[in-house]
Amino acid sequence: MRTRDMLWSGWGDPDRAAPLPEPVVALLRDLLGVRPGATAPVALADVEVPEPRLSADALTEFARIVGDRNVRADTETRVRHTRGRSTPDLLRIRAGQASDAPDAVVLPGTHDEVVAVLRACARLRVAVVPFGGGTSVVGGLAPSGPAGAPGTFIALDLRRMDALVSIDEVSRTAVLQPGLRAPAAEALLAERGYTLGHFPQSYEWASIGGFAATRSSGQASAGYGRFDDLVVALTVATPQGDLDLGRAPKSAAGPDLRQLVLGSEGALGVITSVTVRIQPVPETRAYEGWRFASFAEGAAALRRLAQDGPRPAVLRLSDETETMVGLTDPSAIGPEGEARPLDGGGRGLEDGGCLAVLGFEGTAGRVAERRAGVADVLRAAGGEPLGAGPGEKWERGRFDAPYLRDALLDVGAFAETVETATFWSNLPALYGAVRDALTGALSDAGTPPLVMCHISHVYPSGASLYFTVVSAQGKDPVEHWARAKRAACEAIVDAGGTISHHHGVGTDHRDWYAREIGPLGAAVLRAVKDRVDPAGILNPGVLVPPV
Repeated sequence: MRTRDMLWSGWGDPDRAAPLPEPVVALLRDLLGVRPGATAPVALADVEVPEPRLSADALTEFARIVGDRNVRADTETRVRHTRGRSTPDLLRIRAGQASDAPDAVVLPGTHDEVVAVLRACARLRVAVVPFGGGTSVVGGLAPSGPAGAPGTFIALDLRRMDALVSIDEVSRTAVLQPGLRAPAAEALLAERGYTLGHFPQSYEWASIGGFAATRSSGQASAGYGRFDDLVVALTVATPQGDLDLGRAPKSAAGPDLRQLVLGSEGALGVITSVTVRIQPVPETRAYEGWRFASFAEGAAALRRLAQDGPRPAVLRLSDETETMVGLTDPSAIGPEGEARPLDGGGRGLEDGGCLAVLGFEGTAGRVAERRAGVADVLRAAGGEPLGAGPGEKWERGRFDAPYLRDALLDVGAFAETVETATFWSNLPALYGAVRDALTGALSDAGTPPLVMCHISHVYPSGASLYFTVVSAQGKDPVEHWARAKRAACEAIVDAGGTISHHHGVGTDHRDWYAREIGPLGAAVLRAVKDRVDPAGILNPGVLVPPV
């Protein structure tokens, strides 16, 4: 299957981009003071890319390993592999800034080619950034430090390693290569009657290797688990040799080194094979909505389901602000500003409250039984059923939010996200602390924001919080957001949350991650890094705290 590239200056498929309707633009202007930017985004041909710093001998050596056509140093390819897709990443690339573009893009086709490239890079002191779908929003594709930017580095694009290697139908596992994009993986598995059940918002563009390297969590995690729950075996290439991990689903043979690789973000090696648990494609899927009077009441109801069951596959709750905004989203406004029907998505919420969306998967009988059991729990917890409309509306647009962010940037608004997780008992305090930090920092800078939040992943002992922030951009939008993000990160750490539930660490969260794991934990991580990567070439500056 041919691997597509995302829009170089935004998210996803350029053909799906759509401008905001004028009534929404007017609302942003009146509510948040949003004004169009003074300059339009540059054209791809005008992006400033430095001359490649790789020697001719280095390029020749890479070509000897992977073939001439699989070593690319042209401007467009380098731009498309520059940084990730956070809002600051997009603002920089739209302004034509690509000073930290890779010096070349190398596309290996086998595990052995990956190993050979890594050994050549260690000898040549060239840093390596593994590249899957390019969807990182935490600086995971922007190396820093002595061996990285502003030094020489390559993007190791794994798209040629895109096979479904095998399926074990007895054990219900599948071996997948790391460059396989999620939709292609689902299509290949579906041909045999199986699914991963892993659908994060980045699903349409992210890769299997990226899911493992960042501990991705999908929208149906309540039913299928996070991606790290699905992984039973891994093969990892390092400059010092290979790691083949996972001989059984669980083991008492010492610490589980699979857990060391999962979430390692390319800093400890390049994942070249992933063995995952698979499930039969569900006979039916059903979605529905429920209303709760408050975020606290809804969170208590979700906790009851997470702890005592029955648990749906999808279980999420929007706070009052996100619920309100969802009732007036751009897709519900026609070209002349008239309101379009929401197919039941707004009935019952006109007077406020919070929307919970639930999804059920399985056989028709099992879905019906579970829906009835869940309904009993939610009614007892104060929930009001809204029917299928809100859930089906969410399901139709579940991958669209990044396109909306691009449209917001086009009109001069700033949109970004912050996510964390904690234990149920600490959830209200963490929610308030992060919301107040974002609101205070941006208001103090003269750009009062709209701060929304939802719970999208639940566990018996706790849950995630996912904040979305919209404001005017300010004079220097990148630094403007950096101050607000620092305030949010400080609030997360001080309130006892984790610095990331599923976006990862990258360079953006590294310093707060160091505080989370403590000095000894950071030293242990550096010791592992030094053993598998003594030359320091693997995604330097990402994840591993400096001394």
